Amino acid sequence: MSFGPDFSRLRRALRRGLLAADAFIDSSMYDASRRARAGLAAIAAGSERLNLRGLPRIGLDLACEGVNVGLVGLVVGLTLAQPAFRATADEDWLKRTDFAVTFQDRYGVEIGRRGVKHDETVPFDELPEPFIKAVLATEDRRFFHHFGIDAVGTVRALTVNAHAGGVVQGGSSITQQLAKNVFLSNERSISRKITEAFLALWLEQHLAKKQILSLYLDRAYMGGGTFGVEAAARHYFGKSARDINLAEAAMLAGLFKAPTKFSPNVNLPAARARANDVLSNLVDAGFMSDAQVYSARRHPATPVDHDEQTSPDWYLDYAFNEVKALAAAGKLGADRVLSVRTGFDSGIEQKAEEVLEEKLRVDAPAYHAHQAAAVIADTDGLVRAIVGGRDYGVSQFNRATDALRQPGSSFKVIVYLAALLTDKFHANTAVDASAICIGDYCVHNFEGESGGRMQMYRALALSYNTAAIWLSLKIGEAYWPPGKSYHMAKMAALGRTRIVDLAKLLGVTTPFPDTVSLPIGADEVKMIDMVGVNATLANGGKRAAPHAATEIRNAQGDVIYEFHRDGVKPDQIVPADKIAEMNNIMTHVVTEGTGRAAQIPGLVIAGKTGTTNKSTNAWFNAFTGNLVGSVWFGNDDGSPMGEMTGGTLPARSWHDIMAYAHHDLDPRPPFGVAAPPAAAVAASAAKGAAETEAPTHAASLAPQTSRALLEIAEFVHAAHKPAPPAAAPGVAKTAASSRILSP
Repeated sequence: MSFGPDFSRLRRALRRGLLAADAFIDSSMYDASRRARAGLAAIAAGSERLNLRGLPRIGLDLACEGVNVGLVGLVVGLTLAQPAFRATADEDWLKRTDFAVTFQDRYGVEIGRRGVKHDETVPFDELPEPFIKAVLATEDRRFFHHFGIDAVGTVRALTVNAHAGGVVQGGSSITQQLAKNVFLSNERSISRKITEAFLALWLEQHLAKKQILSLYLDRAYMGGGTFGVEAAARHYFGKSARDINLAEAAMLAGLFKAPTKFSPNVNLPAARARANDVLSNLVDAGFMSDAQVYSARRHPATPVDHDEQTSPDWYLDYAFNEVKALAAAGKLGADRVLSVRTGFDSGIEQKAEEVLEEKLRVDAPAYHAHQAAAVIADTDGLVRAIVGGRDYGVSQFNRATDALRQPGSSFKVIVYLAALLTDKFHANTAVDASAICIGDYCVHNFEGESGGRMQMYRALALSYNTAAIWLSLKIGEAYWPPGKSYHMAKMAALGRTRIVDLAKLLGVTTPFPDTVSLPIGADEVKMIDMVGVNATLANGGKRAAPHAATEIRNAQGDVIYEFHRDGVKPDQIVPADKIAEMNNIMTHVVTEGTGRAAQIPGLVIAGKTGTTNKSTNAWFNAFTGNLVGSVWFGNDDGSPMGEMTGGTLPARSWHDIMAYAHHDLDPRPPFGVAAPPAAAVAASAAKGAAETEAPTHAASLAPQTSRALLEIAEFVHAAHKPAPPAAAPGVAKTAASSRILSP
């Protein structure tokens, strides 16, 4: 078959076209290759001309490495600066932090103030020049010359401290201290110091030096419950800061380092010695001559003759932070001058301070323990007392509310409750307390013994670590998908997930890294959170958010916040029957377990001890039907405490505090726990009275009685007010009823 001449011509044309395309591709690739070789040769020739040898080459390499390190540092710095950026995001940041708050106890008695009260602020230019010089000479000599961080002063402080073998000089500039006072807490951590440094740089860019110094002098803690130089001058010398002389200025300037230690009303010789150091600083800094300070040395300042009034500073700090959080959440409107009614109980607070100080002074040295903290609260979470450390004047860091510490075995109550929630465990259920390894992690009990199988309540009472790890595995098994192959490590991980979820539900706010040792309290928590957990157990499973404020009024006296109306609702978050089971199990810890030292005649107590590895932390968390309490002993640097356990000083301290706190109360057992027979209570009380002198506690009214009295007081107060306009009676009645507090 032939296609004819047209097909032949088409075939020849197609062939020529393909040959032309091939030639074009070949020539293009050749030309591109030739141009590339020429370009590379040119680059090589240029590079050869730039090739350096010897010192220039070393300098270039160092510069390149410097750029790389700088870029990495910039990225890291921007990451670390994020908290500072968030803190200063509000353009009206100064007004947002400019509170003036008066705090009252549960009965309406003023207990202290926080923030800046405008009638207690002296303009910077009206402060005496010798006082300004004394502050700068002692706190930050290079204040007007550095950019917010005094590198020279920091190096000098590190050198002096290294030679002295301790902290003799501080390295923070005044700007850094202001940043901490305005934006941050007293937490001791590297991240907080980094944020503080960024905030100091930000403050220097947005405020003049005099503004920074003025704000610092208005907000610094000066001892005796006073904040700011004007309040301190009136407290210690009975006069305005405008009128203080050089000797008084030196004594005030000496308070910034350790307000309680150098308070003239606490230790006048120490205060005068410190003032003399300040005068020497004035001379050393070149601000004054020896002749100018001679008279102040010869005639030191004498404070006003009055006893030092104790101030519940730990509690006030906690309540003030709560107020600021409420304001940030928009619950207080634009009001910044406030009056806050709290749940503070001065009797319990004072007793807790006395007990912890006595234990630290008398018993703790044998254990190498230097710090302690405690929180006492009602079963609905209303905090009555906080002791955040040994000496507020030395360190304002609140160990009760801000410190992250391993809870040890006190965390096991959450593990056991999670087990009860599976419906596969009860108080008398046999649990395994023998040795167990999950992966390469093998848990040990306190003294290395193996418990074997025992009843669940006994495993908690004797605080077997192995039982808690076994339970985490069994909890995972209970929720393991049917039919899925057995995997021990994954089942234990699932159990830990359920435990963490329950801890979050109960109010623990700290993050929980998933570690195999989590069930025995290896992850860190805050004491105030553990108080919330135990309050939820104490009240039958209702959410119990720890809080200080019950009512907040603005400057006009209007109620703008009530916890029972606007706060966290007491929802039932755990079934009441499971809470009752858990509480009954926890009573065995006190009657026959590790917490026997906490026993109080006539009271039924549910609790749990906690001790971490090498006794770095020792806890006792427990409650009755009336009150919840948590006590911790340890060291700020996390150093071991010898043989201390939660059943020693923590349990004994809890006993002493709670024996006082329950005096004159109608004792109630924990939720779901049967009250002991009346005869047993009488015998126990008689035995306790024979062994120890009954504590004396200022009368503490029952909540219902307190509520009724407060309501009566409000109506009496309203009755003595001038008659309102005609349309106001209904409004007055509503306002009066809205001011009723739950004590």
